[in-house]
Amino acid sequence: MITLYHCFGARSFRPLWMLEELGLSYDLKMLPFPPRVLAKEYLAINPLGTIPFMIDGETKMSESSGICYYLGTRHGPTPLIVGPDEPAYGAFLNWMYFSDATLTFPQTLVLRYTQLEPEERRNPQVAQDYAKWFLGRLRAVEAATGQAETLCAGRFTAADIVNGYALRLAETLGLSKDFGPNVAAYWQRLQQRDGYKRAVAAETRASEEQKVPRRT
Repeated sequence: MITLYHCFGARSFRPLWMLEELGLSYDLKMLPFPPRVLAKEYLAINPLGTIPFMIDGETKMSESSGICYYLGTRHGPTPLIVGPDEPAYGAFLNWMYFSDATLTFPQTLVLRYTQLEPEERRNPQVAQDYAKWFLGRLRAVEAATGQAETLCAGRFTAADIVNGYALRLAETLGLSKDFGPNVAAYWQRLQQRDGYKRAVAAETRASEEQKVPRRT
């Protein structure tokens, strides 16, 4: 049984969504955010105290986009993964890395300096600067989704999952109002997927059953 440690709305939603798209069985363990502060016992499982953390037999992973790639290759074959024999393989890998290194990184600073830091340490200027950074980098998604309904390979793939999460986080942070028309339409399409809806439902159900509050 695959075990996934997850915080509501966090980047661990990427592998949760991937699990639902693949139809795999898993055990979802909810943690309060940030777990390194509010769930000290979790440090015995993941010394970094970060999420996600996935255990699959002897395999243990902490990088959200990497987990999605692992799940698709280890538990495939699946059209969610673009193989090295396909023309879009390079584009697929680029989007997989882009999702966290380019899109989610500036969002974490917006989150930190608007919500997570104590009131006296919050910094609207830093948050504004990194929000602009995120929206600037989102131009790549705006261009790609102006040409096709998905990011690459002419089909829905894990690249859409990992970048789709960045759009979900942007909505949480109040940045979605500045999406371009192509990104806005793309985000609406992603939310209509059954796999996405199942992941949202699983997250909500597990939070309620395990009595772990949502991040405020």
